[in-house]
Amino acid sequence: QLQLVESGGGLVQPGGSLRLSCAASGFGLDDYAWAWFRQFPGKEREGVSCFSSDGGVVNYADAVKGRFTHSRDSAKNTMYLQMHSLKPEETGVYFCAIKRGDACSWYLEEYVYWGLGTQVTVSS
Repeated sequence: QLQLVESGGGLVQPGGSLRLSCAASGFGLDDYAWAWFRQFPGKEREGVSCFSSDGGVVNYADAVKGRFTHSRDSAKNTMYLQMHSLKPEETGVYFCAIKRGDACSWYLEEYVYWGLGTQVTVSS
């Protein structure tokens, strides 16, 4: 059974850091492109980062460049999102997702498998 499970969300103070994990089972990381998305309250889901299986290239949304790092541990079949300097407006649900093929994409409809999401709350 193909499955993605996020973990690592929680409460963090503004300016703080948090690391999210996404564990995959039922398939290999190299068969797909992996991405992180997030959804703020009352807003549409948006792309955060995408890791291509072809060449290991990572694409980041402009809003998170320089603060977030998307990485992958092939041995553990897990990817991570290390977040620094978090802002209150970045409170929301963070999702990992995968799509078939090597190329990254920001289009939601191209991602065929999703985790259930993990809540990130940035507040004092």
